[in-house]
Parts: sequence; C-alpha cells; structure tokens
Amino acid sequence: MPGTLYLIPNTLGPVDAAPGALSALLPTQVQALTAKLDYFVAENAKTARAFLKLVAIDHPLARPLQEIEIAELNVNTPPAALAQLLAPLLAGRDAGLVSEAGVPAVADPGADLVRLAHQHGIAVRPLVGPSSLLLAVMASGLNGQSFAFNGYLPTDAVQRSKRIQQLEGRSRSEKQTQLLIETPYRNGQMLEALVAACQPGTLVCVATDLSLASESVRTMTAAKWKAALAAGKAPDFHKKPTVFLFLAQ
Repeated sequence: MPGTLYLIPNTLGPVDAAPGALSALLPTQVQALTAKLDYFVAENAKTARAFLKLVAIDHPLARPLQEIEIAELNVNTPPAALAQLLAPLLAGRDAGLVSEAGVPAVADPGADLVRLAHQHGIAVRPLVGPSSLLLAVMASGLNGQSFAFNGYLPTDAVQRSKRIQQLEGRSRSEKQTQLLIETPYRNGQMLEALVAACQPGTLVCVATDLSLASESVRTMTAAKWKAALAAGKAPDFHKKPTVFLFLAQ
C-alpha cells in the first residue's frame, strides 16, 4: 500500500530557536506529524534541515537529522527525476513535502510531485500553516471574495508595465484583487512600476515579512504611493519577502 504525501508548511522567515517559538506559527499537531517522518522532499535541503531542527526543539522524540533522508526538488530538477522522488511512497513510506517558505506546491515546484502522486493513487494531505498569499489578502482590505495570484511579472520594464495595465483592466471589470510577488531585491522596482502603470485611484497594498516580528502591511491609492516614493518614504522591504496586491476602483 502506498504511503501518504504530507504537504508541510514552513515558516515565512527566520524564527527564534527557542521552545514554543514555532508553535506560534504552526499547529502542534503538524509539528508532531513532521517529527515522525524520515523522508522529505524539499526545495532546499539546508533550509529543510533548519526547519526540522526547530521542530525537534519542542519534540524531543523527533528523529535525529542523520536518520532523515532529504531529497531536493527545485527549478533545476528534470521532470524525469520525479518518479525517483516518488518511489519511496510507492514502496509504502510516508513523506513530507517542504518548500523554502510557506505552503508547498503554491508558486513552488512541488506542485509537479503532487500531480504525479495523484496519478499514482497516492494520498495527498495538505497541512495547516502560514500562507503569505492568504495572509496578504486578509490584511489588505481589498476584495477577498475574488482574487487572483499572478506570480512573477516580466522583468523587462515595458512588458511589465503592459502586464500591470492588463491586470488592472481585469481587476476593474471583474472587481478582482490581483496578487503579485517579486524577487525580494527587486521590490523597489516593482512598487515603482505599479504606481507608474496603475490609475491614481487604484488601491495598492504592500505586505512584507508576514507573520514575522518585522511584519508590515500598508494599503493606499497608487497616487498616495507615488507621493510617498517621491518624498523618499518607501517601505522598508528591500530583500524582504513581499506580496503586492492591487484593486482597481
């Protein structure tokens, strides 16, 4: 009988290595289940080990790291390698899928493994934990009944501006909140592109370091963001994970 593929949420950033610190972000039941597993598929093995060390702080019976197998699945993993990653589950072994941050399989290469698991009749169990996208929608004050995640936009400035305008048109016609993410060191360019391409009355939210002590969420019109940037009052979001949201009025 095949094992179960557990989709295990990670933290959204650094967490103090202190007893109880992780429990503020992840349910204790999720941590307890994670502590029992000995096979993980992770976007980055080093990050996964750091996460498992945090789990072990509150779960002294957790398996020693040297007894845990961690296989990597990232953008460089060829499709042909997915079957090998799934082989232990087909042999009856349970596994945990862990992303770099937040929930796996959302804007994450782990989705390919989940799809293959379904094709082989392997049970997939998503576990509760922090999702930057949902937290951003909750805190933005924008439309939480209709929203779309668009991932990364083109890096070319002209194409990016064109895409923003397309999404703004969709937002206006469907009253739909649009979500974007960017490589953290390009956060400044993304916000500048948004306020330049959007209509002045479009609401723009910048949500940074969600669930962390340095969390910041701010929603203003594109016009007010433009004035803030001109006055040198940009958000403190350089190299910090950030979700951008906007809703045309």
